[in-house]
Amino acid sequence: MSKYIFVTGGVLSGLGKGIAAASIGRLLESHGFKITLQKFDPYLNVDPGTMNPYQHGEVYVTDDGAETDLDLGHYERFTSARMTKYHNWTAGKIYDMIIRKERRGEYLGKTVQVIPQVTDEIKNAFRAVSSDNDVVICEIGGTVGDIESLPFLEATRQMRLTLGGDNVIFVHLTLVPYMTTSGELKTKPTQHTVKELRAIGIQPDILLCRTDRYLTQEMKNKISLFTNVPVEAVITAKDVDNIYEVPLIYAHEGLDQIIIKHLGLESTECRLGSWKSLVNRIRHPKGEVDIALVGKYAGLKDSYLSLKQALDHGGIANRVKVNISWIEAEDLEKGKIEKILRDKDGVLVPGGFGVRGIEGKIRAATFARENKIPYFGICLGMECATIEYARNIAGLKGANSTEFDENAAHKIFFKWRDLKGIQELGGNMRLGQYLCRIEKDSAAYRAYGAVEIYERHRHRYEFNPEYEKPLAEAGLFISGKNPDYGLVEIVEIKDHPWFLGCQFHPEFKSRPLKPHPLFKAFIGASHAHRRERRKD
Repeated sequence: MSKYIFVTGGVLSGLGKGIAAASIGRLLESHGFKITLQKFDPYLNVDPGTMNPYQHGEVYVTDDGAETDLDLGHYERFTSARMTKYHNWTAGKIYDMIIRKERRGEYLGKTVQVIPQVTDEIKNAFRAVSSDNDVVICEIGGTVGDIESLPFLEATRQMRLTLGGDNVIFVHLTLVPYMTTSGELKTKPTQHTVKELRAIGIQPDILLCRTDRYLTQEMKNKISLFTNVPVEAVITAKDVDNIYEVPLIYAHEGLDQIIIKHLGLESTECRLGSWKSLVNRIRHPKGEVDIALVGKYAGLKDSYLSLKQALDHGGIANRVKVNISWIEAEDLEKGKIEKILRDKDGVLVPGGFGVRGIEGKIRAATFARENKIPYFGICLGMECATIEYARNIAGLKGANSTEFDENAAHKIFFKWRDLKGIQELGGNMRLGQYLCRIEKDSAAYRAYGAVEIYERHRHRYEFNPEYEKPLAEAGLFISGKNPDYGLVEIVEIKDHPWFLGCQFHPEFKSRPLKPHPLFKAFIGASHAHRRERRKD
């Protein structure tokens, strides 16, 4: 039977429950245990797929095409666990299932209530990924005290009652702020949030105290006394320069041993050698690169969380620090592109939806092509690079995507459901993992070292096959295609240091211990460009 760890948060949002849960997973894996993680979000959206990135941050996509919370990206980057649609649940998803059952008459005329029908469905979701795992780590979204999260917290309380204290552990992430005016740490927020938990029948077993410094023994004694948590289970969750340091902080505090003892797991050696080496490489780079990220949600960096992490992973692989300049695409439409991009070592244009900022992204692709600056276009970034090439090199005036201009003279991209022969795939977007076959004489092949790869997708528009030949004749190299449907996946420019656009989202499969090949190659090319510029 699987054992469960429930991670909750108090005081305020944004303390880092996702990183905390992922770090616990990393520690337990380092002891040899098989783990998995889940995220439970209390909002009523069925999934975050239709939510504005400014509202919720990045939408993370799994191999099976689920549009999920960004914390699932942390889970996959920190551990070997692989996420699916069963690893992210929302209140909307739970209630949708219940209402459908009620309409089908499956409740046999019973009154449908939060307890037991809603809590039973939540508990079923807890169990959905338990097979073959020693430990299931469940992160409960929101902040304790919010009305939305009450059914989820009640379900965790019932799990403890059903499975027993040896099989369920509650980890609560809280805040211990430092008041500069008085020069002291304050425990009152932690006392209040634990009081909220206890009021609904949950006594936390472990407190992760988010703070900017290590807690003194005296401070831990005080928190223990007021919260009824054993003093050894009051853990400093200290601020760090890099999120990958968090598991090491927890290990230093003995968190893994406390969990193992509480759950009655067999104690084994903690093997964190590769993780320590990773953190050491991050702390001691041998160079740096300046990357311009030209997006339309640059005002909220969580909108591109996996992208930022993947760029950092590319830096780790090349032993360089990656400095990202967050550039709003609309700013490049105002004529100052030379000033903004001239000193950058590489240009990356990420995915997105809608017409806002498109011409700025297209101008960024033009600037990178003409000035021989390494360019990486992802999803929409590939569209923009291809449209730019069609207009300025292939001479196809008025080239565009039907996403931006339904009446474009040359429809270089249009809705994938309109493409002949693939209507049977259904859905509004191409989501999840698809095969791509790569040409050997290409930058993509040199990066991957393989002819066949699988990557994750999230987009509505595809390269129009009618324009493959004219663009290829104009010099655009189509280096990767999906063999099942003939869809273009990768385009390149050969007479360029490194210019590549891909239809998929490689950032979703990048890991700190295994950087994605394309990000490794892009950062490597950007670093080489920087060295060449320094020579001049």
